[in-house]
Amino acid sequence: MERIRAVLVDIDGVLTVSWKALPGAVSALEQLRGAGFAIALVTNNTSRTRASIASRLAGLGFPVEAGDILTAPAATAAYLREHFPGARCRLLNSGDVRDDLPGVTLVDEGDADVVVLGGAGAEFGYEALNQVFRQLQRGARLVSMHRNLYWRTEGGLDLDTGAFLEGLEKAARTEAEVTGKPAPAFFASALAHLGVHASEALMVGDDIESDVLAAQRSGITGALVKTGKYLPETHHTASGTPDHVLDSFADLPALLAPGGGGTPQR
Repeated sequence: MERIRAVLVDIDGVLTVSWKALPGAVSALEQLRGAGFAIALVTNNTSRTRASIASRLAGLGFPVEAGDILTAPAATAAYLREHFPGARCRLLNSGDVRDDLPGVTLVDEGDADVVVLGGAGAEFGYEALNQVFRQLQRGARLVSMHRNLYWRTEGGLDLDTGAFLEGLEKAARTEAEVTGKPAPAFFASALAHLGVHASEALMVGDDIESDVLAAQRSGITGALVKTGKYLPETHHTASGTPDHVLDSFADLPALLAPGGGGTPQR
């Protein structure tokens, strides 16, 4: 493995589940910081702002600040400002992330130029989805912060936006522009934020497609952890092979230690 200088880390399912720290995760992140690795927490979490996420993680003992966190809403805001300046945007999302959408015009009623999907929750009811469908029929563009099918909670796997997004795309005969993981631009932003090349970075995640293989397609070393949403069946039927497979994030310092080789997937 080439010398790694920076680590990109997913949060949900890697560091925490239902905002409870996974065993050994706090210590592992402290070890990586102490060893001098640059750290970015890259998350498709759409229910909290960067500041809120940082505060919650710090309360669990993780050595992080808001500046360490890159979220799908923040990436979406940058995308909307660049590609749809001044557009009227209808946001369907579980949680309030407006503070991470500066410069974006959000509307609750009337026609929208762009429909923006965040994270799924109770807000994704029939009436709301049907309103979105009608706006797409009238020509609104569709942007989604991610297309994850599910995520891990303490009660098990819960449906996420991708389960609804695919139906909307087919019904409205359109294709969403995805701004969070696995979009290459999201990983490029993380690398630029840390000031490293792809060959100097490692991405660790529990989603083999959106986290690990997507990062590898961008030239980043990938490490899949068997926590969070990890399922053996999705691992073995995936579209590619992870560079490394670890039982948990707690094993990452050993992988990155001098002479560490991890567990290459075979």
